[in-house]
Amino acid sequence: MTATGEEEAMTTATRGDAASLFATPRTVAEHRTDGSIVLRSPEPLRESARCIGDWLEHFARQTPDTIFLAERDSADTPWATMTYAGALRRVRAAASWMLAQKLSAERPVVILSDNSIDHALLALAAQHVGVPSAAISPAYSLMSRDFDKLKSMIALLQPGAIYVSATTPFAAALAAIKPLHEAQIISGRSGDADALAFRDIAATPEADDVAKAFAAVTPDTIAKFLFTSGSTGTPKAVINTQRMLTSSQQAKAQTWTFLEQAGSDLVILDWLPWSHTFGANHNFNLVLRNGGSLYIDGGKPAPGLFTTSLANLSSVMPTVYFNVPRGFDMLIAALRGDEKLRRRFFSEVKFAFYAGAALPQNLWDALEQLSIETVGRPLPMVSAWGSTETSPLATDCHFLADRSGNIGVPIPGTELKLVASGDKLEVRVRGPNVTPGYWKAPELTKQAFDDEGFYLIGDAVKLADAERPERGLFFDGRIAEDFKLNSGTWVNVGTLRVAGIAALAPLAQDIVVAGHGGDEVRFLVFPNVVACRAHAGLPETASVSDVLGRDRVRTAIAQGLAKLKRQGANSSGHATRALLLVEPPSVDGGEITDKGYINQRAVLTRRADAVARLNDDASAEWIGL
Repeated sequence: MTATGEEEAMTTATRGDAASLFATPRTVAEHRTDGSIVLRSPEPLRESARCIGDWLEHFARQTPDTIFLAERDSADTPWATMTYAGALRRVRAAASWMLAQKLSAERPVVILSDNSIDHALLALAAQHVGVPSAAISPAYSLMSRDFDKLKSMIALLQPGAIYVSATTPFAAALAAIKPLHEAQIISGRSGDADALAFRDIAATPEADDVAKAFAAVTPDTIAKFLFTSGSTGTPKAVINTQRMLTSSQQAKAQTWTFLEQAGSDLVILDWLPWSHTFGANHNFNLVLRNGGSLYIDGGKPAPGLFTTSLANLSSVMPTVYFNVPRGFDMLIAALRGDEKLRRRFFSEVKFAFYAGAALPQNLWDALEQLSIETVGRPLPMVSAWGSTETSPLATDCHFLADRSGNIGVPIPGTELKLVASGDKLEVRVRGPNVTPGYWKAPELTKQAFDDEGFYLIGDAVKLADAERPERGLFFDGRIAEDFKLNSGTWVNVGTLRVAGIAALAPLAQDIVVAGHGGDEVRFLVFPNVVACRAHAGLPETASVSDVLGRDRVRTAIAQGLAKLKRQGANSSGHATRALLLVEPPSVDGGEITDKGYINQRAVLTRRADAVARLNDDASAEWIGL
């Protein structure tokens, strides 16, 4: 067979795989007289569940012994599991305790710890009887020094119960928030002072009023509060109703058609935090809605922690592999060095799903090439788009895109309105998956919607093909992040950031685009210290400053800048200088979320001194063309 013939055969096989997994994408475009475009799916959203508790009740009856949740303390210990029947028993028991405590939307359950079986059961118990839960990123408790954001969240929610996995690691955070609430502290560990053990709560005799409270839950009942990442401002408590969560998963089932028959064959291994909508509403609910099994990955794509993820991946191969771009970066390096894992991964995983940030094209290409070399066909890669306010699914790329960045088409039941904003198309969202607003923030809620009820998400998109909207949309950056050079040329920060990371790969972990009001674009670079150290040939004991100051590293960065310029970019499409940052992004400073999303504005503000050095012609710190 010729090379072209082989490529065609691989493409045909992969397209066939996609047809067995996904619905055919279809989109209707309404062109309005005011110039706006409304995109929607011609397929109506089918009836969704009343509440997520209905899913748990259903599978506890239909497949009681199927593993619902699993976790383990380390890579060399066995998985502790929880079946659907076991989960429902504990959920009803914990819900009985909550009703006795008179918890409510005004006195919700707050969870400060990482993902765990106890975390899941506590949240499900609350939601089972109409009590909202609120998972707050552990970073605000464990990595913060001033606890200011955590304090503001607790003051806003006024919880009736607060859960931590153990009181000792959270002692400072608990002390900082103690004056702000009257909540019962719950610990995942028995014997912790001043805390009630979750084990005891989950052993509460089931009360008669649990069934009554469960029956009273409606689609409009608040299921949870999720805080925005703060990537574009102060975190806000987003109201998530039961309708939002169930309609989102119904739309997912209509686009990922294989789910309806998956059942217990659906296995997900996931680290993504339940304090964010991707891990909680998309991944966790995907498993619960379809009766699958969720193995909680105690690792994450961070130095020293990804080895745990790899050990777990060797133990449990998922049906679908979910991750953020940083995770794929680390996975690719690991797969290259482990033939057994590589062959199993590409043979057993149906497809990979990336979200949270745009996947640099070099990572897409590398994963695709590895797959072809290993099993003779490319691994399908898909994505989606949305936000905390859209629970999170608004679009879904349930087809094979030819390159990274395609966020897909509107899901059934959701409408997108595209409105001209400068030389871009601002996108707005309306549908049953969209939040009714922010908790105790009526003015912010009012400002978040236009006069037709479309949510102002603040993103821009562009059509892959203006004549064929079913070919999807590409994320085109945040409206608020883009800026003009003195020449009047707009800089597309989102697109340039991804292109810059690819050009500087693998030395750049992330990039902040600077140059507002100037003549040129310049980069602040958060380095991939591990890759830089390896490139410099230095031992692990070498300091970050020493690594970043080495000529080999600086020369490679300069070569990356030159590569970006050679790609034919104009003044707004490449950077003339780069400054490597020694200090990693700060959680307290609002520079980064625990999913790894960089807040461009916060970095530029907090590191004004670095921007000044970047712009100082006499400085020897920056690297230039």
